[in-house]
Amino acid sequence: MAKRNIESNLYLDTVNRHLLDFDFEKVCSVTLSNKSIYCCLICGKYYQGRSKTSAAYNHSIDEEHHVYLGLDSKQFYILPENYKVDDNSLADILKVLEPSYESGDLDKLDSDLVGQDLNKNDYLVGYIGLNNMSNNDYANVILNMLTHIRPLRNHFLLLNDCKTELLRRYSLFNKRVWNDKLFKSQVSPHEVLQLITKLSANKFNIQNSSDPVEFLTFLLNQLHKDLGGNKKPNSSIIYQLFQGQLRMTSQKIIQLDENEDINKKFIKEDKVTTINTPFLILSCDLPPKPVFNDNENIIPQVSLGDVLKKYDGVTTQEHLGQSRQYKLTKLPKYLLIHFKRFSKNRFTSEYNQTIVNYPISGVDFKDYVDSTENINTVYDLVGNISHEHQATAGDDNNKSKWKCQLKSPMKNDDGSSKWFQLQDLFVEEIDRRLIFLGETYLQVWQRRE
Repeated sequence: MAKRNIESNLYLDTVNRHLLDFDFEKVCSVTLSNKSIYCCLICGKYYQGRSKTSAAYNHSIDEEHHVYLGLDSKQFYILPENYKVDDNSLADILKVLEPSYESGDLDKLDSDLVGQDLNKNDYLVGYIGLNNMSNNDYANVILNMLTHIRPLRNHFLLLNDCKTELLRRYSLFNKRVWNDKLFKSQVSPHEVLQLITKLSANKFNIQNSSDPVEFLTFLLNQLHKDLGGNKKPNSSIIYQLFQGQLRMTSQKIIQLDENEDINKKFIKEDKVTTINTPFLILSCDLPPKPVFNDNENIIPQVSLGDVLKKYDGVTTQEHLGQSRQYKLTKLPKYLLIHFKRFSKNRFTSEYNQTIVNYPISGVDFKDYVDSTENINTVYDLVGNISHEHQATAGDDNNKSKWKCQLKSPMKNDDGSSKWFQLQDLFVEEIDRRLIFLGETYLQVWQRRE
């Protein structure tokens, strides 16, 4: 036993934490199996099994790499001797592999918490870069945004009994983003996106850019389902935070023969249909681009209030031969607003660059809601996703760049909240007064209590 302890201590000196990366899918680099996987703590590669015929055993002999971590058992082993090691000096590796949180830890995360990586570089916990493996920046901005919605974040940080693989991977992703013991001040969403690629039948993947709002819709609905949610309100944390309700009244528009009434070509049917429907994301239309523009260098602007008139219950919109009016009947705790910038017609795709002007706090939505509930209708902006459009021939979403701006609980000297901008691996503090200058695509508004 004494000899084994001496050997173990010698072997532990060969562990190379700089090469360890647990963000990627756990499959054997030889057999490509995901069963019984061990990580070589010297080179960081994954191998299967510990038996004498296993890939890990052969690697330990061929490369003389002796220290391994069982990714399922969370136990350390020495190979090829095949015995377990229990040493406190390895505890930091487990905190990177699978961080754990208790309810008492959560309040600390909203303070100015600074972590330090292996290179002694400081990073702000929770505000770290995400790897863009190819064209997955559309997913990175959504994942970053969701991890900063506090009740949702706390739910997944404390979630240990994960009934589905998506819940396990998404919960683990949140735990790593908010880990103050990272070896590198960045996290890769690879494991989450690999599974979402499979669940979405390859609609959302790493190689091809997609619409962030479509990705968000898919992810929220999938998480709601996996959490045991159903069509009932408040049946999961997703519906509790994001589900609102609106009322749509519609009348059919009938086109008359010009010979019947030369002065009246269209009439509305007397019958009025009213539908109450839930929503997770509120879609808003931007004003159409002018047909004739004297100065193409001038980008049109519109206020948030003008865009939201769609939901005042008075403004009429025509759609598929119907005249429609919308009115909100229930506001969620977190209101997701999507500004439609992409449109397609029979010949080409069009992009709307209109800038939306909005305050970042104290916006009252009372003019757009018809509710008997005695709730606050004042909201503050907590997250903003903006788009960078590259105008090229044959333009499509693959020429899009996405940025995420997040409100922090940390304060400036004047008492205002700090804002950070995240774009893949780049994280920087930004002036809150300049946020609206971007081409806003998706916003998160939090209701004041």
